Amino acid sequence: MYTAPHQFEPLLPSDARMEPLLAKAHDVSRAATLLAGTRVPPELRTLLRSMNSYYTNRIEGQHTRPREIDQALRKDFSKDAKLAAKQRMAVAHIEAEVALEQQYVGDEGARALYSVEAVQTLHKALFGRLPAGDLLTDEGEPVVPGELRKREVQVGQHVAPACASLGPFLERWSGFYRRVRRGEAALVGMACAHQRLGWVHPFVDGNGRVMRLHTHTLLSAWGYTGGLWSPLRGFARSTERYYALLADADSLRRGDLDGRGNLSEQALVAWANYVLEVCQDQVSFMQGMLDFHALKDRIEACLVFEATVEKSGVRQESLRGLHYLFLSGEEMARGDFKAMLGISDRAATDALGALVRRGLLRSDSPQGKVRFGLPQHALRFLFPRLWPEAEADAGA
Repeated sequence: MYTAPHQFEPLLPSDARMEPLLAKAHDVSRAATLLAGTRVPPELRTLLRSMNSYYTNRIEGQHTRPREIDQALRKDFSKDAKLAAKQRMAVAHIEAEVALEQQYVGDEGARALYSVEAVQTLHKALFGRLPAGDLLTDEGEPVVPGELRKREVQVGQHVAPACASLGPFLERWSGFYRRVRRGEAALVGMACAHQRLGWVHPFVDGNGRVMRLHTHTLLSAWGYTGGLWSPLRGFARSTERYYALLADADSLRRGDLDGRGNLSEQALVAWANYVLEVCQDQVSFMQGMLDFHALKDRIEACLVFEATVEKSGVRQESLRGLHYLFLSGEEMARGDFKAMLGISDRAATDALGALVRRGLLRSDSPQGKVRFGLPQHALRFLFPRLWPEAEADAGA
């Protein structure tokens, strides 16, 4: 059983093996910084939080349908006890994500995330939002939010460090990664820290969720995401590879050419490379989704479908106003929106009402300002392949 922190070295690849990772991290950093500054409607970020919650649940094998998450956000929980518990976990993740992003901001917030206290805070931010009846492992063992485990555990082939040694391991983890310099190296460090935190396995339950929240919150603190992407989607869409590479990086060193630490440097490099690839893929995908001209074409396709197939009262003349609202990310007075339609006031009033009913416009009051809406039924047009499960759920 592991009792000394040197036993989970290396915490970062050697300089020679860092170079390709740093090049990949540079590409991620540059593209993500540009994407994060994009102005979008607040409804998009709200939708993406639900999507993150859906995907982290799926990674854990606790499947909830997108529609069920949406219902839970409206306090409409299933009468099925097991499903309701999954819905509560989904909502807890969404709320925890918001709270943690507000708590950990900038370089100072990122450094603070590398502490024993922050790891416990992440666990408590998630599990502290659940009722006592949900705080049990599959074996019926109580889960205390934020409490480090007090017993020994084994995950697959990996025997985690002795519970009495968790303090020294976590202190080594936090002290090392906090000192990794800002920029490309910090992104590689983030990937390695994700794996090594799982290796330590500080909690009785919820370690995977905490690891992913830690990575998500770090990227947010550094200003890389702007609420527009998360590696959680990429991890969930390659779950088998995610778990396989995580587990492989637990392996002991494989001979004299595999680094100088107790664990395999080669496997750690493969894991870090995977994380950076996932980040690059998610950034590239959202860049394509937010392309100015392509977005206008997708809004138009949605309006054509609503007008000709659904016959919902939505007018194709709404294109200019909806496109403007999306690009500005702001609200608009109802009169100003109607003026952009170029039709009679009565027809414009009816068209605006249809857009609100279909969720393509959102408003906080019957006469209040309107903003761009993003209902799940319109995802197949507006953001195809972003959340395929929500597209399918809305069409079911």
